[in-house]
Amino acid sequence: MEMEMAEGHLHGHCDERFAQLREAIVRRLAGGDELGLSLAVDLDGELLVDLYGGWMDPEQTRPWRRDTIVNVWSTTKTITALAALMLVDRGALELEAPVARYWPEFAANGKERVVVRHLLSHSSGVAGWEQPVTVEDIFDCEAAAARLAAQAPWWEPGTASGYHAASYGALLGELVRRTTASSLRAFVAEEIAGPLRADFQLGAAEADWDRVATVIPPPPLAIDLDALPVPALKTFTGPAIDAAVANTPGWRQADLGAVNGHGNAVSVARILSAVTLGGTAQGVRVLSPETIDLIFEQQASGVDLVVGIPLRRGVGFALPQLETLPYIPDERVCFWGGWGGSMIIIDITRGLTISYMMNRMSAGIIGSEKVRASKPDRRRGGRARRQSDSTHGSDGAIPHLTN
Repeated sequence: MEMEMAEGHLHGHCDERFAQLREAIVRRLAGGDELGLSLAVDLDGELLVDLYGGWMDPEQTRPWRRDTIVNVWSTTKTITALAALMLVDRGALELEAPVARYWPEFAANGKERVVVRHLLSHSSGVAGWEQPVTVEDIFDCEAAAARLAAQAPWWEPGTASGYHAASYGALLGELVRRTTASSLRAFVAEEIAGPLRADFQLGAAEADWDRVATVIPPPPLAIDLDALPVPALKTFTGPAIDAAVANTPGWRQADLGAVNGHGNAVSVARILSAVTLGGTAQGVRVLSPETIDLIFEQQASGVDLVVGIPLRRGVGFALPQLETLPYIPDERVCFWGGWGGSMIIIDITRGLTISYMMNRMSAGIIGSEKVRASKPDRRRGGRARRQSDSTHGSDGAIPHLTN
């Protein structure tokens, strides 16, 4: 049963099985833990939860609407990875091929053995730009890609992952451009968002700025830069990004496939449900099951050289790592999150796609402590139940918000 609501500043619909989830979100908004948000839970192609509410701006003059979109930070990477995997699926890219086969200039400075899967799994050693570099420098896609092609890797490619915080989009975006003659932004619009009828774009068209929620930067972190390992220091200062830049025209006009996707929970879930559902969503074939299988081939495991925590990398997505994220079950699940708290979880085991987007950023690079997924109940196994007698609404697989 579906329940329509306008509970305080929370709107949308929520299957009654997830009443506790709805109540938790109401508390978060009422308590000021969140300013504005959207959350979607899709099960087997059915949108069971579509909640949105709060405010688009810190002055609380613009309510968060159904069509509100927001900068989703590194959740963008999942859409960029999907674009690259689509080209793999079509035979335009080969995971084991040297990047230089498609982008000859990339072979410079010892990168001739970097292969496509290294880019997708953050293990290429090209995690950022050499100094000097500013945020504005990376707004020019072709110039930014050329700089990455010219520099040497910061560690031996393929030996470890090191989060490609901002360079991920420039690297894969250039592969898209070289193989399709299309910009990454255009490819996402024409090959992904358009066919799937998903309200998602790289950057944000000026005509949409009135419905873009204001990003509220996270509290400043006290970081001793001198104490950071070299790859981390070089990545987070190459370039250093002030979150407030997301509210500027230059950022919204740029094509940054790592960090400036604009959408909401429903649009991100609609796109990534294609992975959850075996390659087809909204009647559109996006990937073959064989290409989806590639996502789950482990590419790197261990302490990430940039973020400094244990991670497992598949092709284009993170894989469960209970030591770091105990609430994501170690099953056929892949995911990634964005700076400040956004998150997309693709649970193929249960046919679940869970998406959470918000505008008040918390501390943290990979999602935040706000959004968690509960562990699966092994006694039930298999896919999430649809029966309405589920008393907790989560069936051991739906996220709850910590209070």
